[in-house]
Amino acid sequence: SFANTVSGVDLIAGARTGNIQLLLSSVFHLGSANTSMSYRSYERIAALPDVAWTVPISLGDSHRGYRVIGTTSEIFARYRYREGRELGFSEGRAFDGLFDVVIGADVAGALNYRQGTKLVIAHGTGTLITAEHSDLPFRVSGVLERTGTPLDRSLLVSLEAIEAIHINWQDGLPKQSGPEITPEMAERIIANRKPKAITATMIGLRSPISTFKVQRAINTERREALTAALPALTLYELWNVIGTAEQALLIISLMVVVTSLIGMATMILATLNERRREIAILRAMGAGPGTVVGLLVSEAMLLTVAGVAAGILLTYGALAIAQPIIDQLYGIFIEITPPTAWEIGVLSAIIGGGLLVGLIPALRAYRMSVVDGMTVRT
Repeated sequence: SFANTVSGVDLIAGARTGNIQLLLSSVFHLGSANTSMSYRSYERIAALPDVAWTVPISLGDSHRGYRVIGTTSEIFARYRYREGRELGFSEGRAFDGLFDVVIGADVAGALNYRQGTKLVIAHGTGTLITAEHSDLPFRVSGVLERTGTPLDRSLLVSLEAIEAIHINWQDGLPKQSGPEITPEMAERIIANRKPKAITATMIGLRSPISTFKVQRAINTERREALTAALPALTLYELWNVIGTAEQALLIISLMVVVTSLIGMATMILATLNERRREIAILRAMGAGPGTVVGLLVSEAMLLTVAGVAAGILLTYGALAIAQPIIDQLYGIFIEITPPTAWEIGVLSAIIGGGLLVGLIPALRAYRMSVVDGMTVRT
């Protein structure tokens, strides 16, 4: 899900911070950026000869719990997800006017918004909302198609709109005095004003060969402390952080499998006493070693295969039920795919383990004498 969220972005740049924090806050909208980068630094990055395009991102506002992203129309042309898919509209179009807003599929579905719906943006995110920009309402110009990314739970506006709604604000609060800003006044003021700061920017390069060159130029910028992160490499760092938990889950899974196989062997061994006469009759009728061993091994194999099949069905059933719930609550899309080659190998190893475990009661059964099987125990 994380890897499918953003595709085709060579670098992500922002104020000096950790690579993982920069990626999580700017792309996945998890947590928040501690500081912002100046718009002048963004312009210098965009002007680098090796940079083909940039998509600025400005965070800090919200609407009824959903993130508001200040950006440019470049996001609709450059943003890719799931290995190159482009953003599409299920309704309407990209923002054009200063107070146009494009909303994600989850926002539209949860709030029942459509093209033309008016809404008010609030200052702050989550429980940190300090006030609403009720004097400057927005109008929905378009609804994005579902992407399975955090954009489904976001509202997109222009950078100029973010600047406009904060004209009469200072230190994160509206000024107590001064004239009320109308939409017409805001448009006139913003016409000759550039944004002061942004949260981060996505960067596309003319050639992948220049990736480390541009990254170094940004990281060593002397006029402002900046960080440039490679999305793929940063995701790898993130997996290393959570790798310990993943290994712990794998060890627990292995213990469950071993315990289950031992329990199955114990169960079959416990039933051998009731099968003495059956096995003795088969041997008296001429059943060879292969027949006796094969019957009990086949039983163990059938139980193991049935367990594996039940596990697969339960897993995919749980995924099908949880997928829309997780997508709706957390904006994380869990793609349901067939088992990978590694997973098929693991399932085959489990079935092989069932075969080996089945040999234990099978050999024990063959070693039982025919006389012992025919004897009636009291």
